[in-house]
Amino acid sequence: MSFISRSIRSVFLVELLSGMALTLRYMFRPSITLNYPYEKGYLSPRFRGEHALRRYPDGEERCIACKLCEAVCPAQAITIESEQRHDGTRRTTRYDIDMLKCIYCGFCQEACPVDAIVEGPNFEYSTETREELMYNKSKLLANGERWETELAARISADAPYR
Repeated sequence: MSFISRSIRSVFLVELLSGMALTLRYMFRPSITLNYPYEKGYLSPRFRGEHALRRYPDGEERCIACKLCEAVCPAQAITIESEQRHDGTRRTTRYDIDMLKCIYCGFCQEACPVDAIVEGPNFEYSTETREELMYNKSKLLANGERWETELAARISADAPYR
């Protein structure tokens, strides 16, 4: 019996007609394709992209040099050096992230007690050389200044779940 049904299906091209019906069904629906460079898709508030160091509203950097992010990094991509200031607080003198080693796990962001290091919404940071992916403190602070409004909005949106 299966030989007869297979023969009938192949003579009447049932698979081809069902494929064409599926094509016609989707042909007249609205397109879901994004025109990428000009249209961007939705990013979750927990998206982990390019790293940034944040500042307080008065302009002082948030990092207190506790070195928890350096300790928790499984790839050992973060290097921090610090010194004590005249008022007794510690601040970083060197904060480097090797983005070639980074696995974007988000542990550094979760470990930071003052939300100084965050992984922002930027995913378009390709480079031509490997040296450009060695982020130092000035580049991280520049990223933080560039994305601060969006970073603050993402942190406040994620706050109920932390």
